[in-house]
Amino acid sequence: MPIKKSAKKYMRVTERKTEKNKKIKGLFKSTIKKTRESVHAGKTDEAKEWLKKSLQALDKAAQKKVIHKNTAARKKSRLNKFVKAAVKK
Repeated sequence: MPIKKSAKKYMRVTERKTEKNKKIKGLFKSTIKKTRESVHAGKTDEAKEWLKKSLQALDKAAQKKVIHKNTAARKKSRLNKFVKAAVKK
């Protein structure tokens, strides 16, 4: 447990930031999951809509520096490739 006043404040700040980051991460992870589930279920139209939401969530997470921009780009690319392959079939 910290003793200094500034260390105590830093703990509070870290707690708040962690909570915020968890919400943002949870949002893009759940949209990606729903996109993949839609593809596996064969619902291509639904998958396309979830893809749009996933891309927006990933962009927002990268913008707020929850994840690195290259990580977001990689995830977007792989997800897009996955959906396009499913739509082709």
